Amino acid sequence: MAAKLNLQAALEKAGADFAAADPGAMAVNAQVEYNNKEAYFTVPFLGRNYRVYHPGGLVEPVDVEGNVPPAHRIVLLHYLVHCGPREVEGAAMSYRELPGGSSYIGPFTDRTVKPLVAIFGDKPALLVEAAQKLGGAAIDLGDTAVTVPVLPKIPITFILWAGDDEFPASGNVLFDVSASAHLHTEDYALLPGLAIWEMKRLAGL
Repeated sequence: MAAKLNLQAALEKAGADFAAADPGAMAVNAQVEYNNKEAYFTVPFLGRNYRVYHPGGLVEPVDVEGNVPPAHRIVLLHYLVHCGPREVEGAAMSYRELPGGSSYIGPFTDRTVKPLVAIFGDKPALLVEAAQKLGGAAIDLGDTAVTVPVLPKIPITFILWAGDDEFPASGNVLFDVSASAHLHTEDYALLPGLAIWEMKRLAGL
């Protein structure tokens, strides 16, 4: 119950901030389209497009039916509200390097690194296949790594190291050095996990 209440409070706060923000500036900073006539943004997120209506904050998927989970709605609203003009720079940083990241490293590890290794640690080829379905690509890090464009200015890199007789499989998640200009550190404790579970679904696991 407490988690649901926290999500609801976060959603209400995100909605209020979104309603007060200028749609033109949000569209430019977030690199998304804004339909002035019908007052909605089109935001690509985890391989799907979503319409986000201003100022009400209604979020709906494009071309498919179904409800959008509260966590996804919060991320989309936060992205539009907080995304700054800084461009993606193509250099990576760890979660600890985000502002206050060391304070959230426990939840971050539990929500992202541990599931990544548990799901894909012995199935790295499936990680690559699933990432490609989300518009991502394999890169040369660790034993297997992919970078996924989770949102237009939020690429996230997922890295695996294979286990052996002495050490179990391990992993890590990295962000672009521009990450803190677009979302709060708390969002980055949640966002990679959403991507991992979507890749698990796409991999049929």
